[in-house]
Amino acid sequence: MTTRAHPVRLKPHSKGHMMRALLSLLLITTALPALADTIPATSKITAVTVYPEGAKLTREVTFTTSSAGSHELLITDLPSAEESVFAQIAGGEGLQVGAYNIRTDRLPPREDPLTADQVAAKAKIEELETAEQTAFLALEAVQGKVDAAEAQVRFLSSFSGGLPDGATPETIKAMAAMIGTETLAARETALAAKAELWPVQKALADTQEALTKARDTFAALPSADMDYAALSVAVEATAAGEQIVTITQYVGGAYWQPTYELNLTREGDDAISLKRAVLVTQYTGEDWSDVALTLSSSAPSLEASPSSLWPELRSIEPEVDENELARMDAVAAPVVMEEESEVVAEKSGSIIAGSAIEGDTVVYNYPNPVTVATGVENLRLSLDDMSLAAVVKAVAVPRYDDTAYFVASFVNPSEEPLLSGSAMLYREGVLVGSTELGMIAPGVEAEVGFGAIETLRISREMPLREGGETGVFTSANEQAESVVITVENTGDESWPIRLIDQVPYSEQTDLEVDYAADPEPTETDVDSQRGILAWEFDLAAGGKQTVTLEHTLSWPDGMELR
Repeated sequence: MTTRAHPVRLKPHSKGHMMRALLSLLLITTALPALADTIPATSKITAVTVYPEGAKLTREVTFTTSSAGSHELLITDLPSAEESVFAQIAGGEGLQVGAYNIRTDRLPPREDPLTADQVAAKAKIEELETAEQTAFLALEAVQGKVDAAEAQVRFLSSFSGGLPDGATPETIKAMAAMIGTETLAARETALAAKAELWPVQKALADTQEALTKARDTFAALPSADMDYAALSVAVEATAAGEQIVTITQYVGGAYWQPTYELNLTREGDDAISLKRAVLVTQYTGEDWSDVALTLSSSAPSLEASPSSLWPELRSIEPEVDENELARMDAVAAPVVMEEESEVVAEKSGSIIAGSAIEGDTVVYNYPNPVTVATGVENLRLSLDDMSLAAVVKAVAVPRYDDTAYFVASFVNPSEEPLLSGSAMLYREGVLVGSTELGMIAPGVEAEVGFGAIETLRISREMPLREGGETGVFTSANEQAESVVITVENTGDESWPIRLIDQVPYSEQTDLEVDYAADPEPTETDVDSQRGILAWEFDLAAGGKQTVTLEHTLSWPDGMELR
């Protein structure tokens, strides 16, 4: 008999079961994308560019990805005041950077972060705490010796036991000798222990003093900001391994300013030694430790576009008396203030970090890494020294001064401007004052004063008239003034003198101003200032020069001088 095979018919639910089994097998054998994991990391500020207002911080974040694919990088050491909108983030080779945001809530816990200086200071504290415990034990050991010896002495001294039966004079004598010997030995032991007591007490006191100083040092060190924010960044790694992310931020709370020291020397040819330095200050909430520092005169914090003009509407209205006008002004004042505040709010726009382009600006790259603590110091960095040829003369302003002053003129010989900043002034190495230098462009001449010349005495007097009046005479429509200026050189050096005085001027045709001077001034309208006169002359040692200056103002009848 031939047996025939019959096909097996699967019930519908059996087909579904097999499909689910096959799908399960495919899921098991097929590699699925890994879910994004969170990688906590910290950053290090490696470079800083400081502007006159604000700074650009460059951070590096080094971390490790366990696999290729998507990850969330959580940088947990940013001060809470960081301006996240001013950040630019770039990934290293094999790492793509996606969206990012600042997290200030629901942050991962972190240990108290310590700076390198704090780590060293804390280790010193722990070392001294161990030494303190050792000194305590040594003191207790010596004190134990002293206490034991003194207890033995007290016992022997208080011995009052009865004599043993059958005691003889010899045994009594031997017992007394034994008590004496043991008492002496105990006292010697106590004295020897007390001799050890002072050194261990001194060692303990020294250790405790050092420990107190170490704790004070630790407390004085700036610490990381505990009120922190976290930067969450989506990254995509092409492979597992070490990764680097660079963050560039533009923040406020930092500035730099130039400072100068100018020393005028007159031995041989007159010259000025100029030393340039800068002061760097920051209040960003975190220390800059061993960073590459660049100083730029660029000003990204200022407006990047010209100001706007608004249409100016003028109108006329009927005249009102003063009382009515005052009432209207009182009512209108709050409205005017409100309109002005709206205009100011409209003009003040947001600072755009991308517009901080360093073009034709002065930039200083400091050659060595520097550390600038936040909010506790002004870091002074030397830049360079310059030697400037100078022309020195004596300048006198008799209206206000009774001596002439050293004034040295020089030309900026460098290819870069000398920026505005404070300057300490020295003459032959002796401090004579300070001033604020304005910006001096390359090739431009500038003048700086270097203190009084006590041997050049100045007087400005009004001679008496025949009737006994002083040098000022006023009538109904005329005023006249006469002065005599005297410059006397009481020293043994001749001087080139520049004498500066003034007469009034008028912009009204009805107010006439006439003046006369003997000798005539060398220069009028000095520096385009009307009525300012200057005389230049050489004054020999022991010499004297007199200048007479008169002026008259006249005006029509019915007018008065203001």
